[in-house]
Amino acid sequence: MNLNDPRDLAPLLEAFLLASGKPQSLERLFELFEEAERPEPSVFKKALEVLRKSCSGRAFELKEVASGYRLQIREDYAPWVGRLWEERPQRYSRALLETMALIAYRQPITRGEIEDVRGVAVNTNIVKTLLEREWIRVVGYREVPGKPAMFATTKAFLDHFNLKNLDDLPALADLRDMEPEPVLELDDAPVPAHLQALADESAEPPAAKEETSFRTLLVELDTMEEGLKTDFDDLLEEEPAAEEAPARDPEAETPRQ
Repeated sequence: MNLNDPRDLAPLLEAFLLASGKPQSLERLFELFEEAERPEPSVFKKALEVLRKSCSGRAFELKEVASGYRLQIREDYAPWVGRLWEERPQRYSRALLETMALIAYRQPITRGEIEDVRGVAVNTNIVKTLLEREWIRVVGYREVPGKPAMFATTKAFLDHFNLKNLDDLPALADLRDMEPEPVLELDDAPVPAHLQALADESAEPPAAKEETSFRTLLVELDTMEEGLKTDFDDLLEEEPAAEEAPARDPEAETPRQ
């Protein structure tokens, strides 16, 4: 075997990647060879290109992600290959996805800044889940009172979503086009019309924070130029003021006998 020939080196690199089962960086691949037999970096790159082309028409592909190169099943076969595992795919809540999106697009960012944009408190379990999955990490502390932790994404996050670097993140406009209609959770269930009417008739309640949908969040992120404090009032549909509503006539609403 001539290791300086990309055509001979390519199958060996394929064997390395199949055996490892996880991404391998070029530096790590270099270390697998004795110094006397180690091919030149240019030969490695040519061999990887040969390997990439050899995967054409096969069920797997060579993919470069943040941690290096890996061989993975093509996405077209995922619905069937997924049946090999008995556990159901992990489903993530809208709140977790909103938080993850903010960290990915606005990093480094603190928990308080996330709450300012979303308009609601960030559940501690969400941050814990993201840290346990090693999708985010603490990269420092903001120089403000309390010194809150600043979060950023990790290579594990990029690897999970088949990204080489943050520049590969889809544009926010593209995400809005791809986003499916959200599945209503208990807290998202619409208020019955008769109850909403009763609420509208009552005295005007104190202003409350509005929780944004993922679609609204992406629109807001796309238009933000600087800073994270955002007023979402301009995203709400304009409604007539409560005091402008015509007075109700109690006698007119009394059912006839």
